[in-house]
Amino acid sequence: MNAVNASGWRPQMGEAGEGAVFKTASGDYGLMLEEALSFELGSSAKCGVDLDTPTRPVASGLAKFLRKAAPALPGLTEPEAVRHYTRLSRQNYAIDLGPFPLGSCTMKHNPRLNEKMARLPGFADVHPLQPQKTVEGALEVIEQLADWLITLTGMASVAMSPKAGAHGELCGLLCIRAALDARGEKRDVVLVPESAHGTNPATAAFAGFKVQSIPATPEGRVDVEALKAKLGPNVAGVMITNPNTCGLFEPEMKAIGDAVHAAGGYVYCDGANFNAIVGKVRPGDLGVDAMHINLHKTFSTPHGGGGPGAGPVVLSEALAPFAPLPFVSRGDDGRIHLVEEENRGEGHDQAFGRMVAFHGQMGMFTRALTYILSHGADGLRQVAEDAVLNANYVLRSCEDLLPAPFAKSGPCMHEALFSDAGLAEGFSTLDIAKGLIDEGFHPMTVYFPLVVKGAMLVEPTETESKAGLDRFIASLRSLAQRAKDGDQSLHSAPHFAPRRRLDETLAARKPVLVWQGTPGEPGTPALSEFGGS
Repeated sequence: MNAVNASGWRPQMGEAGEGAVFKTASGDYGLMLEEALSFELGSSAKCGVDLDTPTRPVASGLAKFLRKAAPALPGLTEPEAVRHYTRLSRQNYAIDLGPFPLGSCTMKHNPRLNEKMARLPGFADVHPLQPQKTVEGALEVIEQLADWLITLTGMASVAMSPKAGAHGELCGLLCIRAALDARGEKRDVVLVPESAHGTNPATAAFAGFKVQSIPATPEGRVDVEALKAKLGPNVAGVMITNPNTCGLFEPEMKAIGDAVHAAGGYVYCDGANFNAIVGKVRPGDLGVDAMHINLHKTFSTPHGGGGPGAGPVVLSEALAPFAPLPFVSRGDDGRIHLVEEENRGEGHDQAFGRMVAFHGQMGMFTRALTYILSHGADGLRQVAEDAVLNANYVLRSCEDLLPAPFAKSGPCMHEALFSDAGLAEGFSTLDIAKGLIDEGFHPMTVYFPLVVKGAMLVEPTETESKAGLDRFIASLRSLAQRAKDGDQSLHSAPHFAPRRRLDETLAARKPVLVWQGTPGEPGTPALSEFGGS
């Protein structure tokens, strides 16, 4: 059995499989292929295309920047290049292969209908600098989606331009700051409960606010009395996640909102878990002033993963005047147009500014609207009901083996939260998570939320069938039992993945990002200048 790979570089896959009793000549095992780097596959002496040798000097406008020697790039034929990247793609785990129980930022099934609509030329080829008269259909999509988001949340308006959830958080806080400035007040404290998303305190600090934490109750919910005790003339607002990261609905949300408003503050709600309540609860009715919506999570667009993403922010009447530019508006003639500048005539002269150059991500808007229209109001309500049902099925099916610290707080929402308390000495959440890879599943969120020791946050989403959930539950129960029994093989899981367990600290802090060598030959990895010594 391999020891933990300390360098993060190329452990021998030939020793990986538990059932491997011999080494293959290729280094591959069945269809689990060992893939070299393209530099090692190709050669600088080889080229994938044939080019005529110039018969006369070719003028270049690059002057002194013209290369004097060929770059040391790997030369690959087209089949070699295609196979290389296809083999790499097979080492990815994707929602098209199985469940992605990554709580708090779920990868849910993306219906192919959404993709088909987003790829229509009128949406896929649209350019932000096209004349408005040529993109009225695209503007109509943005306006329709905005109208749905306002209706579903019970809010007054929506800023469509933020690019992701955390970007939306910043947008909401800048709206709050602009509203306070308009009142002539300089409040500098934002209250963030322990059960809020991890991005919330970071965003508040980035926006220039001081962050004060609010403890959670033993039941995993916001300590309302502790929150009220913090309210004062210096508090700009509260950032609260509902349903929270313990997988629980905050039933005192209205009372919290009333208290914050009475103290002169605003309520920001992290809407990342809106998929658990869409069609069931309107955050505007609970006193929320601003809330971002992760289109990828609630409305089934691909996860950003570096972009392009979308994180529209719905706003109450109190904050709506301060929404950033640009946005779409329907004129008296019934036609939609873009508002690019503050315009007192249209009642938009208090925008806090502009967060992005253009208007949002057309592909995500098209996918989200397609998802909404294909489900309808009743279908969206069922999304929330199925998400909650599936999470509770996982919770009740595993709580006898894996401690569920808030199981007695009532039904969970869309996430089932477990801890690693009760495992055998020396076994932890990480062993369970790595064992899931051997079972053919992507691990759940681990060690978050911080209020639970060794947290395992499982979000099955509404799209998993009972048969699929049963397979996942059987695997999770098996791993929990092995960890209770002290099965030492769990410490070195995964055993059946292309790579064994890495030293995650080294992998994160000293990633190997640079390869040095000669194309066509095995090279030496060099630690990144940015991450290593």
